[in-house]
Amino acid sequence: MSGAAPRTVICLLRNDLRYHDSEVLRWAQKNADYVIPLYCFDPRQYLKTYYYGFPKTGPHRLKFLLESVKDLRQTLKKKGSNLVVRKGNPEDVVHDLITQLGTVAAVAFHEEATKEELDVEKALQRVCAQHGVKIQTFWASTLYHWDDLPFRHISRLPDVYTQFRKAVEAQAKVRPTVQMPDQLKPLAPGVEDGCIPMPEEFGQKDPLTDPRTAFPCSGGETQALMRLQHYFWDTNLVASYKETRNGLIGIDYSTKFAPWLALGCISPRYIYEQIRKYEKERTANQSTYWVIFELLWRDYFRFVALKYGTRIFLLKGLQDKEVPWKKDPKLFDAWKEGRTGVPFVDANMRELAATGFMSNRGRQNVASFLTKDLGLDWRMGAEWFEYLLVDYDVCSNYGNWLYSAGIGNDPRENRKFNMIKQGLDYDSNGDYVRLWVPEIQCVKGGEIHTLWALSNAALSQAGIALGETYPLPVVLAREWSRHINQKPNKRDHPPREKKDPSDMPRRHKDRGVDFYFSRNKDLS
Repeated sequence: MSGAAPRTVICLLRNDLRYHDSEVLRWAQKNADYVIPLYCFDPRQYLKTYYYGFPKTGPHRLKFLLESVKDLRQTLKKKGSNLVVRKGNPEDVVHDLITQLGTVAAVAFHEEATKEELDVEKALQRVCAQHGVKIQTFWASTLYHWDDLPFRHISRLPDVYTQFRKAVEAQAKVRPTVQMPDQLKPLAPGVEDGCIPMPEEFGQKDPLTDPRTAFPCSGGETQALMRLQHYFWDTNLVASYKETRNGLIGIDYSTKFAPWLALGCISPRYIYEQIRKYEKERTANQSTYWVIFELLWRDYFRFVALKYGTRIFLLKGLQDKEVPWKKDPKLFDAWKEGRTGVPFVDANMRELAATGFMSNRGRQNVASFLTKDLGLDWRMGAEWFEYLLVDYDVCSNYGNWLYSAGIGNDPRENRKFNMIKQGLDYDSNGDYVRLWVPEIQCVKGGEIHTLWALSNAALSQAGIALGETYPLPVVLAREWSRHINQKPNKRDHPPREKKDPSDMPRRHKDRGVDFYFSRNKDLS
């Protein structure tokens, strides 16, 4: 190769902040003399949400992102490389690097699914075309590759999750993770690595960690792999995941992989491989299957976004349904600040504001309350979650909100959660509410869920003046009355429930499990 000009490949990293199972980095290593792993803090991601003008990226997610970028830089340094960090639109940063270096042969990146990210990809294609630079793309954000789906075209994707799941489980295979080199080619000469910005540069403060948080974890691939090691191999918690996943307090009731998955700090294919290894070496049961089941929901919402495009953001949703949504700012403020007077809702909303995290059970309930009990525009809730969630993922967030609003991928119409029944089922003694709504903590047992039904004497004894020290309910649903003064069920585990965004309809509830464990299914 003497005399040949050196080849440089820029690897634009976005929601793929890891070294393991990185097709972009592996391809660059094989096809370049110099590899530039690049992360851009795109200023457009720190503006306002589209409809209601909340900050697009809140303090908890920004902190997690900064930690993830720092961690990847450390990992790449150990591999003989570095992470080049810039503030600016990716297409402008790439243009400047191509111009500066004069040796860039290709720009490689993993493809995304939604408009803002796809607009960046189009802009990159224009820049590269102008300079005669090749574009190399890969699809790696899902468990199943879109080329391997058993539907001839994305337009044939079923509109019901169960149909999608059955077809994929029966007819598709998960591709193996890619093997990564021990060392990576160096940065091109003259490329500065750049400073990782501070939260203040985005108008944010570094948030304090609330000791009550269910997600006291840091961002980055290193922490993600440690979490999997802990949850699978060190504690065997994965073997009881299906029984505990509806928990509300503490870190270990669920995998907590979502924040790392959202930034690509951990690969869904790596989780899958570890599950299969665990099943071979330890145990295979409904819980181990359920982790894959949840990864499939995540895949499904991503493929739905590919099928429907910007319709996932529109008021009428996927079903083009006219619903008389309200836009009452006072009601919305009560919801987002945890002042609805419905303790189970308020506890969840306060947890979200304080920590950037909320349980899956909580998310379903507060979304149902906003859309079905208050009748507010579902996009207010979706954009509030976009602002605050540490694990915000555009496809999962909007897919779940469409589902809760009854205008998405839900085969049953008018699904509505009963806040009081849910509170009694999943927080029967009221411990979760007491943790997050301390002003009512002197009410004992499950009665904490229905304060308005207590006698004046009982309220007075607990130091509560409804309408003064804690709000009166902003709404009272008729169906709640059935559960007032009802003793909560004393059970070790919450009851099984009908279909929700992480479950199947009752009549189908174990079909996936049965299929997974059938003798015909190859478990190797």
